[in-house]
Amino acid sequence: MTAILKVDTIQDTAGNNIINESSNTITIGASGDTTNIVGTLQNNGAAVAVANTPAFYGELASTQTIARNTQVKVTGMTNDEIDSDTAFNGTTFTVPSGEGGKYYIFGSVLWDFEVAGDDGWQAEINIYRNGSEIKVSKFRNGASGERYLRYVSLSASVMFTLSAGDTIELYCQSLDNSGNDARVLANATSIGAYKLIGV
Repeated sequence: MTAILKVDTIQDTAGNNIINESSNTITIGASGDTTNIVGTLQNNGAAVAVANTPAFYGELASTQTIARNTQVKVTGMTNDEIDSDTAFNGTTFTVPSGEGGKYYIFGSVLWDFEVAGDDGWQAEINIYRNGSEIKVSKFRNGASGERYLRYVSLSASVMFTLSAGDTIELYCQSLDNSGNDARVLANATSIGAYKLIGV
């Protein structure tokens, strides 16, 4: 025998709505409530992601010297590391199997031109997917010889569709007047990303 309960609203003993249906919209809970879902939340039979994972983040553990006028990969970003799916090795994030989708990817670099003679004049940061640039941010202070730079901080971010097995890395390069190598600083250089829900 099948039982059918027909109601528009279910309330708790204090008269607060727990479930309400109106004009084909079902509202569960109220503002300020915590809703716990046990099991798998589905949309038309397909599981719905309820967390922005995979997610990763890492800061540069040790200051890294970057060859002048060369695209150099930033490595060793293991400080304050977050790695929800064990997919980031401090240098490269690899999208796990079954986790393709749209991701928000971000990175930042703090340049120090002190060891290059305090005469920096151009810097850039690059986010790479599978070895090719997908986002760049640049700063150039006029031309060589005009108001040299000591520190430059750059950030870049992008929303990008990734597939399982795709890799994400952070690159950078710079120019200075005296032809020396600059540095990117530990704890101020970082990369991270997380998968977006509902897009």
